[in-house]
Amino acid sequence: MTQAATGSEPDGRVPGRRWTVRLDPVGRGSAEVRVSCSRPACAERRLPSASAGRTAAVAHMTAHLRATPAPRADTYCACRADGCRAHLPDTDRHARTAQPWRCGGPVVLTVITDRAGRWWQALECCSRCAAATPGARTAAASSPSAPRTAGRPTPAVAGTVAGTPQFSDQQVTTPTGGPAHLPVPAPRPRPARRRPPEGRVGRRLIPRDLRPVSLRDELTELGDLFRAYQKRPEPDLALLADLQERKARAFLTWSDVSCDATLRLEAQRAEQAAAVIRRQHQHRTGCVPDGEEPGVARLLTGPAQWEYARSVLAYVAGHTPLPGAEARLLVLMLTLRTAHTGTGNLVGQDVNALSLTDPEDLVQQLTDCGWLSLPGTVGDLLASRPENPTPITVPALVPGTDGTGPFTFGRKTRPKLSGWAQRAVSDKKLRKAKAPADARLLAVTLATWTDDVGRLGPGGRGVTLDALTTRVPVDADGLRDLVDRLTAADWLTDATLTDTHLAGRLTERVLPLTCPLPD
Repeated sequence: MTQAATGSEPDGRVPGRRWTVRLDPVGRGSAEVRVSCSRPACAERRLPSASAGRTAAVAHMTAHLRATPAPRADTYCACRADGCRAHLPDTDRHARTAQPWRCGGPVVLTVITDRAGRWWQALECCSRCAAATPGARTAAASSPSAPRTAGRPTPAVAGTVAGTPQFSDQQVTTPTGGPAHLPVPAPRPRPARRRPPEGRVGRRLIPRDLRPVSLRDELTELGDLFRAYQKRPEPDLALLADLQERKARAFLTWSDVSCDATLRLEAQRAEQAAAVIRRQHQHRTGCVPDGEEPGVARLLTGPAQWEYARSVLAYVAGHTPLPGAEARLLVLMLTLRTAHTGTGNLVGQDVNALSLTDPEDLVQQLTDCGWLSLPGTVGDLLASRPENPTPITVPALVPGTDGTGPFTFGRKTRPKLSGWAQRAVSDKKLRKAKAPADARLLAVTLATWTDDVGRLGPGGRGVTLDALTTRVPVDADGLRDLVDRLTAADWLTDATLTDTHLAGRLTERVLPLTCPLPD
């Protein structure tokens, strides 16, 4: 648009103000942009990106609008130029000669924005021009004032309100012979909102007139369930397989109703996806056909070994001769070393790696109470190395005269259980976080109380605190601290501790250490 004419207009009005803020690229090969303002006092700015430049340009225009006085009532439109819809000429040639522009309404301060976000323009114009300009927004309006003539004020016309601005856009003659002005047209109304979108399942729209209604409701519910599944923090392959099977059945019915062959093809693809996801779930949980490798390679490979691990933890909880979590963790590791015959070999590193406060004193207490027997001193045990291990004996585990002991697993299973426990309590992230003995005892205990996908408790319903405190001697405040430690060590996730239960799940990285509970 070109600048309006100067102040020698009819009725002595002054031209409206207008200024523009622009956003331009600096040059090729650069992401910088230049923000400039048509006002002489405003300096040019350079910004590193288009988004930063757009933010600066909007802020600059906003500052101008706040500092600019209200629009003047005695101005004519700054937009009076070719392209303004309110300035299109009348079809009447005589009227066009007498009235070179067509305006109406009070003067307003309007902001016009380029759709591409490259320039912002503020100008004083009449309300008719503002309403006729696409994308224009009114920032302020002028105060009402009486119109002026060349020599004297124009008397109020019958039927008009005194003080209302009058404009020379169109005139009619009153019974007294004076001019009467037509009312200013209101801005164009906004278009009516469109109807709400139809339901979707995947990329398919569900017609509103689809029959039977039960099929339409099933498809709508499936679409909502799939969208809700995408927002889940953790995958649930069993749930996803069920959804795919429902989708296959619903799309097959839809294909029969609408005679659309493409829907039948989508039903077949959903059925194939359900089978693949179901197989993935089986591999992940270890429930796979014979001859196939499970998706999670657990250290303890079968339900029998999982039960053996739980039996050892239960035995240690009831037969530890000393109080405290440190004594229970040490008794657990020594029991697994000597479980089959009551004897085994131990080195100093096996004890020092458990993060005990005073390992020498604790081993000495176990020796003094008769639970542990050593051939030498405690210092010799802690100083022993793998090439010269120390033989130890736990008298309570030595088989009786009938050759039976407290455990029923055989000679080959004992080292597997011992290696599993050593791997759990010596986890890399637990060592890096310098987790105490009670946190390591809780970690190995929770590993035996999960379902096949790592959720705590039978069916993922959580572990009762009564059962948990019998295995890990700790109070409620201490348990909360241990849960926070295991969460920070990426062992536990989605943990929820209530007055009665601990819910959550073990992370993906420790699933090989889990011993799933029976269904």
